[in-house]
Amino acid sequence: MPKKKEDKKLTKDQAVQKILTLKKDLFNIRFKKVNNQINNPAQYSEIKKSIARLYTTIKNSK
Repeated sequence: MPKKKEDKKLTKDQAVQKILTLKKDLFNIRFKKVNNQINNPAQYSEIKKSIARLYTTIKNSK
């Protein structure tokens, strides 16, 4: 997971691309969680927080 400082340095296009990849990861983690195959359940909330952080970065960069 990237750090907060690294998220702030991304351009708008890079942030949108990163959000898309994180959403795909989140989708896969949800399936693993349902099937009890997940190793790190805290990873789910970390990805959600990263997505929210990136949306904030995009909003503030306008």
